Amino acid sequence: MIIGVGIDVAAIDRFAEAMERTPQMAERLFLERELLLPSGERRGIASLAARFAAKEAIAKALGAPPGLHWTDAEVYVEDSGRPRLRVRGTVAARAAELGVRSWHVSLSHDAGVASAVVIAEG
Repeated sequence: MIIGVGIDVAAIDRFAEAMERTPQMAERLFLERELLLPSGERRGIASLAARFAAKEAIAKALGAPPGLHWTDAEVYVEDSGRPRLRVRGTVAARAAELGVRSWHVSLSHDAGVASAVVIAEG
């Protein structure tokens, strides 16, 4: 059963400007392993914007309650290339309240826009 669906888009240039203007923003939004590629290099801004959109979409799928922490939701990619979500803390607590047992996520970026769709399933 679908418990919630969230979608979000982020203008990549605008997201890049915000990250440049507020360097500590990266630490508030992402875990270190989300910021880095497996090679140890910093992930590209379009990829980060898509991950930010996914975190916004997670909040929407959960009914956008106050008090969720950005770093309590992690976007990662399996070896197969499939994006996945890992939740903990405030996000996991809200998901448990709603009966969420699994997540589906899709990420995309093209033409200056990053997007994400998240489905919370019970």
